[in-house]
Amino acid sequence: MELFLLLSLPLLMAALVFAMPQDGLRKPVLLSTASIHLSATAALWQGPRDVHFNAFLGFDALSHLVLNIISILFFAVAVYLTGHLKEKRKRSNRILTGCLLCLLSAMTLVTMSRHMGLLWIAIAVTTLLSAPLINYYRTGASIEATWKYLLISSLGIALGLLGTLFLAVSATSLKTIFLEDILANAASLSPSWLKLSAIFLLVGYGTKMGLAPMHAWKPDAYGEAPAPVGALMSGALTGCAFLAVFRVAQICFHAHLQEFISPVFILLGVLSLGIAAVFIIGQKDFSRMLGYSSVEHMGILVLGLGLGGGAIWASLFHMVNNAFAKGLIFLAAGNLYRHFNTRKIEGIRGAIHTVPATGIFLVLGLLVITGFPPFGIFYSELLILKAALATGRYVVIFFYLLFLSVIFFGYARIILDMALGKPDNADVAAPKEDLFMVAPLVILALVLVFTGVFVPGPLYGLINEASALLGGG
Repeated sequence: MELFLLLSLPLLMAALVFAMPQDGLRKPVLLSTASIHLSATAALWQGPRDVHFNAFLGFDALSHLVLNIISILFFAVAVYLTGHLKEKRKRSNRILTGCLLCLLSAMTLVTMSRHMGLLWIAIAVTTLLSAPLINYYRTGASIEATWKYLLISSLGIALGLLGTLFLAVSATSLKTIFLEDILANAASLSPSWLKLSAIFLLVGYGTKMGLAPMHAWKPDAYGEAPAPVGALMSGALTGCAFLAVFRVAQICFHAHLQEFISPVFILLGVLSLGIAAVFIIGQKDFSRMLGYSSVEHMGILVLGLGLGGGAIWASLFHMVNNAFAKGLIFLAAGNLYRHFNTRKIEGIRGAIHTVPATGIFLVLGLLVITGFPPFGIFYSELLILKAALATGRYVVIFFYLLFLSVIFFGYARIILDMALGKPDNADVAAPKEDLFMVAPLVILALVLVFTGVFVPGPLYGLINEASALLGGG
C-alpha cells in the first residue's frame, strides 16, 4: 500500500490532470494527492526505519528524512497553488500541475532507490520534469534559463552515468551495484576505479545540487521559475541531489577512502560559500539572490560531510531547516511578485506596510536563513564550526566565517530594505492577501519552529540514525 500511495498514486493523478478539460478541476486533485502523500509519509513513522519492499526499493533513515522534507514542502506548495492559480491566465495550468505530480513521484523514487543505477535514473527524471516548470511563463528569459538548466544539468547527469559505470567496474567481483551489497563488500572494490567513480558522481550530482563551480544554471532557473517551483527546487530537489551525494560518501567511507573524498567535499563547500558571498553582494534580482543563497547552503551541506564526526549530524540538520526556510522565502517572494509585479529589489519597498503578513514572514525567513539564533541553521552552522575547530582546520574556519559574515550583511541589507523601507505608493490602499497564499507561510514557519527551535525527539533520533550511516553523531 505504501508503494502505491507514495509512488503510483501521484502518477495516476498526473494522468488524470492531463486528461481534464478544465483548469479549475486540477487544483483539488493536486491538493488531495499532496495530502494523501503526506499522510502516507507520516504513517511511516510508526514502523521501523529500514524497510525493503524489494531488491530495488526501500528506506533507511536518510531516505525517511528526505521523504519527509519532500512531502511537507510539496503539501505547502499545493496549498499555495490553490490561491496562486485563482488568477485568470491565458495559459492552462495542465502542464504545471501534471508535471508537479510526476515530479513528486520521481522525487519519492530517489529516496526509495536501493540500486545506484536506479538512483541515477530517478535523478535524471527529476531533471527532465523540472524543465517545463521553469519555462511556465514562456518568456524569452525563461526559455533561456530552461535551456541553460537542461544543458548544464544534462552534462552533470552524463558525468553521473559515467561515475555509475565506473562504480560497476570497481565492483566487478560483486557483479552488482545494489547499495547494500556494495556497502557490505566495500573493502573488495577496486580503489582506483572507485576513486574515479566518486569524482564523476560527485561532479554529476553536485551539478544537480548547484555546488560551485557547477552552479551556473541555478540563479537563472530560480530567477525565472514560478515561486512555488523555486520553493520545490531549492528545498526538495536539492535534498534529492544531496541524498545522492551522501550515498557516494557512504560508499567511500565504507571503502576506507575518507581521506581521499573528504578534502574534495571541503574544497567544494568553501568554494560554494565564496561564490555565494561574491554574487549576493550587489544583486538586483531577488529570486536570483535566492539562487546564490542556495549555492551557499549546498556548500555548507558538503562541508559538513567533509569535516566528518558531529558535522555530519549538523549537515543533515541543516538540510532540514534550509529546505523549509527556502520554501518560506520563495513563497513569500511569490506574494511580493504578485503585489509589486517585479522581482527587482529596487522595485520592492515597505512590504510589511503593503502586504503585512508576507512582510513579516519575509523578515522571519531572513532570520532563519542567515543563521540567526535561536533557529536551527544557527545551531547547525555552529556545530560545523566546532567540528572544524576540533580538527584544526583554521584556514577553513577563516574563510567559513568570512563568507558567512559577508552573506549575512548582504542578505540583511537587501531584505530589510524590501520589508521595512518606505513604499513608493504609500497612499495606495494595500490589497487583500489571499488566505491560500499566506497559509503555507504559516505552515512552514511552524515547521521551522518545531524542527529548529525545539527539535522534537523523533526528529533528533532520525537524524542520529541517518548520520550514523557515515559514522557521525
